[in-house]
Amino acid sequence: MFSLIVRMVRNRELAEDLTQDVFVKAFRALSSYDHQRKLSSWLFKIAHNATIDHLRRGQLLTVPLENPASELGGLVAIVEDEAEPSPEVAHERSELGIMLENAIGRLRPAYREVMLLRHREELSYQEIVEITDWSLGAVKTNLHRGRKELADILRQEGWLGDNP
Repeated sequence: MFSLIVRMVRNRELAEDLTQDVFVKAFRALSSYDHQRKLSSWLFKIAHNATIDHLRRGQLLTVPLENPASELGGLVAIVEDEAEPSPEVAHERSELGIMLENAIGRLRPAYREVMLLRHREELSYQEIVEITDWSLGAVKTNLHRGRKELADILRQEGWLGDNP
């Protein structure tokens, strides 16, 4: 959940504050938790609402493309595969990781959120529907459009061929 919030707001300290708020809200709302639903989906729903509320207030912090690692205190550390012990492999992946993180950060918030929930958090469509309160069609549409927009960004940056 924390990694999703970090990627949505693109600021580690702000994400820590929002995550703390999520758990405080969850604690205060424990009596409203429906035990027939997954706890993780319920927590993601609270995190979704807190993050979207923050983004709607227009307090989105952007990360400059020229020096993307500076704002998060090591953006590569978030993107790297921690299970991989080889420094050479980590170095080879770092450029791609930074580029992907920047490309995902350039997506519209709705596309970015659904892409992260589906691919980073590996949630099902139904879980995303429950978290976002969007219809299944809206989730699928935002995911499709997010993938297309991500491919367009990657193509513009020279990471994909010219084929559509």
